[in-house]
Amino acid sequence: MTSINRIERILEGFDPVKNGLDDEFVLTKLTAMKGCGCKVPRDILLRLLQTFKTDLIINNDEIDIGLDSCVIPLRHPGLRLVQTTDFFYPLVDDPYIMGRITCANVLSDLYAMGVSECDNMLMLLGVAVDLNETQRDIIVRLFIQGFKDAADEADTKIRGGQTVRCPWLLLGGVASSVAHESEIIKVDRAVPGDVLVLTKPIGGQVAVNSYEWIKNNKGRIEELGLDSSKIRKAFQQVCEQMSRLNRNAAKLLHKYEAHSSTDVTGFGLLGHAENLARVQKQQVEFVIEKLPIIEYMDEIADRMIEKGGEGFRLFQGRSAETSGGLLIAMSMENAQKYISELSGLDNAPAWNIGRVITKTTDSFASIAPDVVRLSIPSSI
Repeated sequence: MTSINRIERILEGFDPVKNGLDDEFVLTKLTAMKGCGCKVPRDILLRLLQTFKTDLIINNDEIDIGLDSCVIPLRHPGLRLVQTTDFFYPLVDDPYIMGRITCANVLSDLYAMGVSECDNMLMLLGVAVDLNETQRDIIVRLFIQGFKDAADEADTKIRGGQTVRCPWLLLGGVASSVAHESEIIKVDRAVPGDVLVLTKPIGGQVAVNSYEWIKNNKGRIEELGLDSSKIRKAFQQVCEQMSRLNRNAAKLLHKYEAHSSTDVTGFGLLGHAENLARVQKQQVEFVIEKLPIIEYMDEIADRMIEKGGEGFRLFQGRSAETSGGLLIAMSMENAQKYISELSGLDNAPAWNIGRVITKTTDSFASIAPDVVRLSIPSSI
């Protein structure tokens, strides 16, 4: 298979007819939920994890259930197995871009640990039973190509997996790396005075769902008085950032001595900040003072709130992201250098969004009352 330029593909848009499908074919109709928005809510998950008599655990040898990946000590001195699995449902209609997003999302759990080299991947694919043979063959081929192209970009190989039939289309994978302990970021070293860095803007759930309103043509756009052209631009942006690997961000964690790191996905920015702050050695709180939001998505959320809705809980930091950026705690001096270098490598911005303070309340992470919203224009 020949690699496809992902940016050109995103800007061109997906034409089902050119890809051998019916004009009315819509991939996202094969599921009732989208991307990481399908995740079990964080509070419920923490209660369920009590079955294992564990919480978010960090010690000198391993990271246990609840964080982005598990780190397992091996019998060989100094070596660890870093492993992660993830799966979700389609949130864009192009199976190729969906394959890239899926691979990037799976790898992101390794990258959040500072592990930039993946030794092996497995691919998980549940083929929706509603697909006919022609649709199945076209969709699976494009998805596999997208997944493979992202894996190639990450310098890793897909050496196996599992394919089954499902009521909904299910996409995911497993990523594994044998790493020396020096290659793994210690995620529990945040200290008061650190700042918080975010490497991709939030608002992905708003962009994906508002684009669905355009496709469904049920009057939601008119009801809220929205600009379809701005929504399409935001959708292109979120496709780009979801399919962009967090690998450069991971590599720079070591260079600039990050004290703590996680990726932002289904629990939203605040949910993942809470998870990370809980496991720090020092009693700290993460305070989010800026919300970098994909351009126009804040306006959509505001209009939904005016109509009595929750606006996807975007301003509460609870809106789900898929293949989101890294949230990092590091020194102010190093953060400025990190942001500058990463922006040059990825041709996309990153931001200082908050600070780490000494914990004085029951809260592990919070959105500042005077939080500043940053409207982030498309980088493509």
